[in-house]
Amino acid sequence: MQDELYENPELVQFYDLQNGWGPDNAFCAALAANCTSMLDLGCGTGRLAAALHEGRDVYGVDPAGAMLEVARAREGGQSVTWVEADARTVRLSRRFDLVVLTGHAFQVFLTDQEQLAVCQTIAAHLAPGGTFVFDSRNPAREEWREWVPETSQDTFPHQGLGQITAWNNVSFDPGTEIATYETFYRAPDGRSWQAASRIRFASRSAISARLAEAGLAATRWLGDWQGGPWTEASREIIPVGGLR
Repeated sequence: MQDELYENPELVQFYDLQNGWGPDNAFCAALAANCTSMLDLGCGTGRLAAALHEGRDVYGVDPAGAMLEVARAREGGQSVTWVEADARTVRLSRRFDLVVLTGHAFQVFLTDQEQLAVCQTIAAHLAPGGTFVFDSRNPAREEWREWVPETSQDTFPHQGLGQITAWNNVSFDPGTEIATYETFYRAPDGRSWQAASRIRFASRSAISARLAEAGLAATRWLGDWQGGPWTEASREIIPVGGLR
């Protein structure tokens, strides 16, 4: 599960510059409005957890220490309980009104057993009547085909390094549903960084089976973070639900 993209501070410095507050964060913030507690699994640099700390007890869990260092230092970070742990095995001995796993973090779990384990973690921490939500890219859209140098190039400013150029390259194994993609960054002075990552594109039916096995049930299946219903052509698979 080690991934330099999230474990290496030299690469983590680019994360927030490419990933701002998005519709997934806004959706979760709306869900949290009437909650007194929230667990953010795979919290990364902690943007969502830190933003929602006021008025509720918030925990953020992530296996990457370099990401949590950013989380602890951000505004509001001192009010969140940060835990460096694996979402497959962490047990906090308490339950939450809301459990979220955003940023397609569900896709880093590459086998049925790993997906089941993280669903069991959600179930173990969800209060009766509580809500869970997570997202996974719809394999029918074959989004990995966009992750090649010709179509993935991006540029963004870095305060100390100048204009950063970023791009990806990818291979996909249909037998395992796993995409192996590389992320590249290049600074104007010629310095460069890269990391290789692996994620799985599971189907809605497979995700539904893992939820049921873990004792969870989706009451809604969304196809985007604006609340649109899931269809076979949707870009996202977003189950929203609770304990069975």
